[in-house]
Amino acid sequence: MPNHTSSYRLIKDTILIVAGVLSAGMGIKGFLLSSHFIDGGVTGISMLLASLINVPLPIWLLIINLPFIGLGYRQFGQQFALKSTLAITGLSISLAVIPYPDVTPDFLLTAVFGGFFIGAGIGLAMRGGAVLDGTEIAALLISRSSPILKVSDVILVLNVLIFGAAAFFLGINPALYSMITYFAASKTVDFIIHGIEEYTAILIISKQNELIREHIIDQGWGITILKGQGGYGKHGSHQDIDSVLYTVVTRLEISRLRTMVNEVDPKAFIIQHSVDDVAGGKVKSLPMH
Repeated sequence: MPNHTSSYRLIKDTILIVAGVLSAGMGIKGFLLSSHFIDGGVTGISMLLASLINVPLPIWLLIINLPFIGLGYRQFGQQFALKSTLAITGLSISLAVIPYPDVTPDFLLTAVFGGFFIGAGIGLAMRGGAVLDGTEIAALLISRSSPILKVSDVILVLNVLIFGAAAFFLGINPALYSMITYFAASKTVDFIIHGIEEYTAILIISKQNELIREHIIDQGWGITILKGQGGYGKHGSHQDIDSVLYTVVTRLEISRLRTMVNEVDPKAFIIQHSVDDVAGGKVKSLPMH
């Protein structure tokens, strides 16, 4: 059984990475190159250098990305490094070999859909356990060596420098369109990685927890029961809480769950926060009749 599972996972990851490579290649060659737009991150640096120095883009992608994969080898493991190396090599080969069509001369459509295809490619590759852009690896390594900078800070600073350089070398308009490309790509990556349904975790604290628990189970949601103790006031007064109910639902089901809880106990304390993704368990309710 483990062999079947690992084989299925390998096939699935391979399909996702190949689809990601082809999608990113479409975004770069089918949209951005003809308009001299760039993306953010390491891919953007490669595209900017390719437009300034007479060295093909596939070569720059390999030269700039692969060192980051090497640096991230210890942190992420051999399998990740191998997959990412093959993915980036595959992207370079696809850009050099596949005759992607030049889709549209419209600058806005080029920026938006170029970013969409690149973001989809990066997201699909990440789903398959690889990266097509070494930006996140670079940001993680820099942030770990700095007590001040976070990963998001490093990515922001890096992209400010990249688009500043694009404005200087390519002009203001291409740089601004390139920023649209980056925003479209980043939103698409979030969409692919975090899932279509945007799961939300909900904590429910109520004196009617047993009745609410029964209602949640009847609706088909999964639930975890936590033991807790409440505290409030200046002097740390506390009250016993029999159970704290924890469940994960899709974004479209939040309203129905909250309405059901309020009907049972209008004074129930409800906390909700977004969840990047879930695996296993029950996060979808039964169909409504």
